[in-house]
Amino acid sequence: MTHKLPTLPYQMEELAPLMSQETLEFHYGKHLQTYIDNLNKLIPGTPYETLSLEDIICKADGAIFNNAAQTWNHTFFFQTLTSHSDVIPQKLDALLTSNFGSAEAFKEQFTKAALGLFGSGWVWLAADKEGKLFILPESNAGNPLTKGYTPLLVIDIWEHAYYIDYRNRRAAYIEAFWKLVNWEKVAERII
Repeated sequence: MTHKLPTLPYQMEELAPLMSQETLEFHYGKHLQTYIDNLNKLIPGTPYETLSLEDIICKADGAIFNNAAQTWNHTFFFQTLTSHSDVIPQKLDALLTSNFGSAEAFKEQFTKAALGLFGSGWVWLAADKEGKLFILPESNAGNPLTKGYTPLLVIDIWEHAYYIDYRNRRAAYIEAFWKLVNWEKVAERII
């Protein structure tokens, strides 16, 4: 199976000024494309050649895992963004409230985890098999699928995600992220 660059659900200039077209040209157009290209070079002749990204992530390790997970993680991240962030749907708001105290408390805890993640990685909102929501910081290419969890929301904490627009101001990037979240998409992912 040949993996391809996914189509964005918005135009590259639509997220500006919170996320510039230049950031998307590099982050989506170059970084993500490189992970996809690397994965396509690594899997021919292996047991992963015909597997979905999800199956590769759950079964592979090393370079194949890293490139598959980074492809999946980035795709998930980009599909979670929107130029017209909306109100949190009632069903999701109720779940965030029951798991974290309120949607605002969830955002505070998630922001704290994103600020506290040392180095590069991802911070996820995930659900376990019983539907309990939790925040999962993961280094490097970490992904909740490897633990049997359902990913609902993610922020990319690799510096390439924000350095063009925010330089070393990770907190400003995280603040902007909250204005770009497609809450309808997050709610659709609930089990």
